[in-house]
Amino acid sequence: MTKRIVVIGDAMLDVVVRPEEPLAPTSDTKSKVRFSRGGSAANMAVALGAHHDVVYVGVVGNDEPGEMFARDLEDAGIGAELQVEEGSTGVVVAIVADDGQRAMMTDRGVNSLLSIDTVNDALSGHFDHLHVSGYTILDDATRPVAASALETARARGASTSVDACSVGPLAMLGAVEFLESAGHVTMLFANEEEALLLSGADDVKGAGAALRVAGDEVVITRGTNGAVVARGNDEWTQLSRNVEIVDTTGAGDAATGAYLSARLNGLDCDESLRLAMESASSVVGGLGSRG
Repeated sequence: MTKRIVVIGDAMLDVVVRPEEPLAPTSDTKSKVRFSRGGSAANMAVALGAHHDVVYVGVVGNDEPGEMFARDLEDAGIGAELQVEEGSTGVVVAIVADDGQRAMMTDRGVNSLLSIDTVNDALSGHFDHLHVSGYTILDDATRPVAASALETARARGASTSVDACSVGPLAMLGAVEFLESAGHVTMLFANEEEALLLSGADDVKGAGAALRVAGDEVVITRGTNGAVVARGNDEWTQLSRNVEIVDTTGAGDAATGAYLSARLNGLDCDESLRLAMESASSVVGGLGSRG
């Protein structure tokens, strides 16, 4: 059954760079460079949009990247409630290493200007599920907006999910404040580093157990080691698919989007996790967040 899902998160332009030779600090370095619509939550929205009615909420600048972001969502069949502000749309530059791992340099642009009015307008009609990107919680300016949206969803009887998103800003904010702002959610998504930081545990099993107080269902992605789901006293594990890894950008978003979509469609945790690993494998084989 098709569900109506509201997704709140950053609007970003991705610039992905994979050097093909050692870096030449004062000269040119031959590289592959790609740019596309980015944003962790937008990647999730597109994954969810394959099976559900999705509305994306965010902020863009009055510039070409903002127009590109809006066009891409429209082309993907995603409804968009985009607040337009004077300034620059967010940009992230990802430098991809030979093993597919990446370092990211981020300019969040106008994303910090997301207003409670924009969010409340998007939540004024019927919706079944609300997903909030962790980046919205990690930003001091938008944290109250995220917390208010999640509280509204809970009061309306909708299910909720939050993705921790980024271990660096998460460490700066602190696990306690992040989890308090998110409140108790239906699903909590995190990669292994984020889950260990949020829980204070020494391993993934301990993290899953500890984080059950924060979410009914805890999904921990582990890169090449697959993913783990903890729910109640049960745990499910799936290994990643054995494929050539070109770039891991967006793989976690694809996995969590596929998992959430499947669960909202009524599939069990094990089958949903299998579909999540298949989705991630389709992304890592290409350069950029969508393969």
